[in-house]
Amino acid sequence: MAKTIKDTFPVLEMSCAACATRVDKTLNKQEGVKEASVNFAAATASVEYNPQVTSPEALRAALQDAGYDLVIEKEENTADELEEAHLSKFKQLKRRTIWAIVLSIPVAIIGMFFMHMPYANEIMCALSTPVVFWLGRSFFVSAWKQLRHGSANMDTLVALSTSIAYLFSLFNMLFPQVWLSRGIEPHVYFEAASVIIAFILLGRLLEEKAKGNTSSAIKKLMGLQPQTVTITGKHNAFIEIPIDQIEKGNILIVKPGERIAVDGQVTAGSSYVDESTLSGEPVPVLKEAGAKVFAGTLNQKGSFRFRAEKVGSDTMLSQIIRLVQDAQGSKAPVQRLVDKIAGIFVPVIISIAILSFVLWFILDSANGITHGLLAMVTVLIIACPCALGLATPTAIMVGIGKGAENGILIKDAESLEIAQKIDAIVLDKTGTITEGKPVATNLLWLGNDDSQKSVFYNLEKLSEHPLAEAVVSHFGEIPPADITSFESITGKGIKGDANKQAYYAGNRKLLDENKIHIDKTLDAETKRFASESKTVIWFADSERALAIAAISDKIKETSVQAIKQLKASGIEVYMLTGDNEATAKEIASKAGIDHYQSETLPQGKAEFIRQLQSKGKKVGMVGDGINDSAALAQADLSIAMGKGSDIAMDVAKMTIISSDLTKIPEAIKLSKLTVRTIKQNLFWAFIYNLIGVPVAAGVLYPISGFLLNPMIAGAAMALSSMSVVTNSLRLKTKKLNNSLKERTVMTKQFNVEGMMCNHCRMHVEKH
Repeated sequence: MAKTIKDTFPVLEMSCAACATRVDKTLNKQEGVKEASVNFAAATASVEYNPQVTSPEALRAALQDAGYDLVIEKEENTADELEEAHLSKFKQLKRRTIWAIVLSIPVAIIGMFFMHMPYANEIMCALSTPVVFWLGRSFFVSAWKQLRHGSANMDTLVALSTSIAYLFSLFNMLFPQVWLSRGIEPHVYFEAASVIIAFILLGRLLEEKAKGNTSSAIKKLMGLQPQTVTITGKHNAFIEIPIDQIEKGNILIVKPGERIAVDGQVTAGSSYVDESTLSGEPVPVLKEAGAKVFAGTLNQKGSFRFRAEKVGSDTMLSQIIRLVQDAQGSKAPVQRLVDKIAGIFVPVIISIAILSFVLWFILDSANGITHGLLAMVTVLIIACPCALGLATPTAIMVGIGKGAENGILIKDAESLEIAQKIDAIVLDKTGTITEGKPVATNLLWLGNDDSQKSVFYNLEKLSEHPLAEAVVSHFGEIPPADITSFESITGKGIKGDANKQAYYAGNRKLLDENKIHIDKTLDAETKRFASESKTVIWFADSERALAIAAISDKIKETSVQAIKQLKASGIEVYMLTGDNEATAKEIASKAGIDHYQSETLPQGKAEFIRQLQSKGKKVGMVGDGINDSAALAQADLSIAMGKGSDIAMDVAKMTIISSDLTKIPEAIKLSKLTVRTIKQNLFWAFIYNLIGVPVAAGVLYPISGFLLNPMIAGAAMALSSMSVVTNSLRLKTKKLNNSLKERTVMTKQFNVEGMMCNHCRMHVEKH
């Protein structure tokens, strides 16, 4: 099967949701494109394609044929150039909007209050002409492009409505006798045409500004990298170079208060580093020789040197930016329905507008043409596919951006939508509930005979398991032993030959399966260790158990807190571990978990999740190791711990950068808030169009004599898009951290010296 590439490209010339739908259809129709998703709010297209069949150049050509454009250049300064182009476009739009308002105000005043003054019509015509055909020319240019390609968009509606209003008014001004001879007073609607253009330009201006705010999380992340760095050159000379010239192996100097430019490892010096920009955790982390440092984090008061290991697009910060950009460009399942509606919206509205005119012409013999034209113009103006098109992507962009700012990386919009449905969470033990820093606390030999310690040490040294590392660290330096026929037995342990004898290191199941004798004294000690929440590693030859190592892995304080929060919100919490029953029971009890399963192999974790799903549960799986990847892939929502394996993070749909479980309730709360915002946006967008279009057509006229003014329709249309974007931006102000967490932070105890009586205590409390 041919390997596909997934890339995100900026899209130019999109002016409304109907444009986004057309771009989406055009890209998905191209041969070699597996899937394309267009984000109107971000003006981007995420395309997964087969490079052997198609190319970015071919995709660009296809879009250019459809009246749009794709930015496929990937130079270092492309993002800056796009930002400059966006700012230039914004400034131009601002100028056009200001001039349109300035010229439209006198037209509106004359049209409403001084329509009988001398040369009123001529003055209004003179002022509205540049507004409609110069300041509003982009609507006509875009509408013409769409017409040439056999489609229509929001600009088509604006161009049709304003040109009809303007040309009808021009005819009435130049040939009033046509109507006067029929006993009809000729009215002009120059003010409607010019004010509509002014209102829609103002709406576009505010919309562009608000849409820029939705991607502020990305801009913040991009702003975390310094432009220049100091490296050590020949003879230890300090050299300042641009960030894009850093190479792997360079030694960089980090001074107090500076941001770290790339990922690397500290070689000299020490300092505390604020990693909150990546992990969301406010407590600075001590960095000494050997410690890892990451791009975008902020050095505190100390100074140190580090060796560059990952530069450019390989740094964690660059990967986070890429993940957030991809996620913000993805579509939530609810968006599919909206896309279908947006695709047929404009043709339906044009049909309704024509039908309105025809019905007015037939049913109103006196003023049918005038009222019909007004109704047609108003229907074309008030309809707003943009509100529908912006409803979902703006909420998704803000939600995913807010997650990134809080140390929660969300891979796609679907995950963000699913998270709020989760009613069961399955937690791995090591590195998820516990700190993932196992330490060997006890090592007991049968009959105090440690003659085989060299074999035990060298056997464990060949293993990559964290528990094996704990045993190796406990031994210190031991002479080497020749281990042959080494074998890793998944979920059980390891096996190897030394001195023509087979040796085993692993769990009790490994020994039982190989019918190895276990002495009662060692067996009794394992029960004691299990009651202390310690994991036991057995060491044996082919006949009997020779030693046991007790491993302790401390439960994170935040794990207990997070489990309380999850249970309080009605989510069932399960723990899966390869540990024995006694240890698993003790860990589960201390963590506050009611449901657990011990001695679970990696494939058993995936099967356990399948069983929960068969009972109708939406399951979230949280893990950090390679052995969790199958279970993560099986779960409805997969969450990886950021300090775990790369494979777990690749499989998972969410990553908690700090490995703090309290971020999971925050992620679920963020999901609920985002989905609620999407529903609110869609409700108002649908209601606005369902009520606005019939009223504009004149449905209230037979009942109350009310006809909607086209100018008010233009203002309402502009406000509908703005209200949707503004509602999405409200997500930024929402708090994700639970009150339980806040209380925990606020109730830290301090020892106060010098208190001798109740009066002293009251004085301390007061201050």
